[in-house]
Amino acid sequence: MLPPNILRRIRAAYPVSDESLRLLSEHLTPCDFPRRYKLITEGARYPLAYFLEEGLTRSYWLVDGQEITTSFATEGAIMFSMDELYYDRPSEEFIETIEPCRCYSIPLNTLRHLFDTNIELANWGRVIHQDEYRRLHRSHKERLTLPARERYEKFQEQFPEVCLRSPLGYIASYLGITLSTLSRLRSKI
Repeated sequence: MLPPNILRRIRAAYPVSDESLRLLSEHLTPCDFPRRYKLITEGARYPLAYFLEEGLTRSYWLVDGQEITTSFATEGAIMFSMDELYYDRPSEEFIETIEPCRCYSIPLNTLRHLFDTNIELANWGRVIHQDEYRRLHRSHKERLTLPARERYEKFQEQFPEVCLRSPLGYIASYLGITLSTLSRLRSKI
């Protein structure tokens, strides 16, 4: 069966049966990564997806030499290059561990096959992508319409454990504010 954090997160998203979860678990390989390890690098091919059992990661783009954090992943999340999975292209972003991570990898070809042949896993994949699209949509709207303090408050609601575990510079980058602005906000809250 699947490790507990991964199992909990999958079942929270969609009611996948034990049989489908067993099928998924047959294709997972455990792997451990140190802090600041790049799971995925821009411009390269990565034929694996990773389920995160323990640890914290972030996704980011490199823009004019500056790292712009686009997302965080906590226990139970799945991480992969969307460019590779959906468009058969090299990744346009980086995924880096913030803490040492215990992951379980699965080849993208296997994951695609499971989506094509198992309706429960396909629906789980659809639901997690719907949720991620909604998160990205809200984040974009908040960055365009809310003052920095309200952006940070929304971030705290959405990612309370990231606020406790991530370096502040990554959070500031995600929110589109400077580190000094974030430090001032945190001292007033």
